Amino acid sequence: MARDTSTLLKALLGMAAVAGWQNRDKIGDFIKGLSAPPAGGSAPAQTGGLGDLVESFRTKGLGDVVDSWVGTGANKPVTETQVSQGIDASIIDGLAAQTGLSREELLKRLSQVLPQVVDGMTPNGRMPG
Repeated sequence: MARDTSTLLKALLGMAAVAGWQNRDKIGDFIKGLSAPPAGGSAPAQTGGLGDLVESFRTKGLGDVVDSWVGTGANKPVTETQVSQGIDASIIDGLAAQTGLSREELLKRLSQVLPQVVDGMTPNGRMPG
């Protein structure tokens, strides 16, 4: 059964914002599970939450930032403004409503955890899958 990639992206961001840095390994495991093919079968390639997030940042002119998280070098920091540019406003607003966090608090948390979460999910500088 195909999954809605927008839902996967929201799940990734919501978990990152609410759980925060202290639970980064659990967030990574959760997102890897979302994009994994079903056991005993194969699924068509899909970008899932992580792929959509990376692509969104790239298309919004923030490829150098997000590519540093995926790559093997140092992670570039991201500002709250850049997070709001890299992620569709409707996703941010929806997550704020679902989590009970203000938009500003959500952006603050995401700016703090996204570099490490993406870095941890892309071992050896490669996207999983």
